[in-house]
Amino acid sequence: MIDIDYSKYKPNLKLKKEGDKHYIFDPIRQKYLILQPEEVVRQLVLEYLIKEKGYKKTHLRTEMMVTINTRRKRCDILAFDEATKPWLLVECKAAYVPISQDTFDQIARYNLALGVEYLVLTNGLETYCCKMNHESETYDFLEEVPEFYF
Repeated sequence: MIDIDYSKYKPNLKLKKEGDKHYIFDPIRQKYLILQPEEVVRQLVLEYLIKEKGYKKTHLRTEMMVTINTRRKRCDILAFDEATKPWLLVECKAAYVPISQDTFDQIARYNLALGVEYLVLTNGLETYCCKMNHESETYDFLEEVPEFYF
């Protein structure tokens, strides 16, 4: 498990209230979304990737559609390299959702369609990062999320 304090990015989040609804701004999609616990984690992770790891907004997508066995799913965060090849996939869960084998299986299924080099799984409290070896169909847990170097 990687120790990341996402709470330090909370001041960077843009929130607003309209009537009785609360919203959070997604800088990648450039729009406000209904404030949900998982969305807060996603936006905190984006801030971390951009501010700490050097990821460029132009190389990030959120809620991108992926087809897995004819079923359409949305992956939380996807980072692309300079050739626009998917490079890093992040699956976010709400803080109250434990990271379990089921959540690892979910991100692994998404990766069958994407073939990224790195997987990150977080609920904002626990974060795991794996480097994939597609030839041997294995992975290694890493001690940190990779820097964006493209």
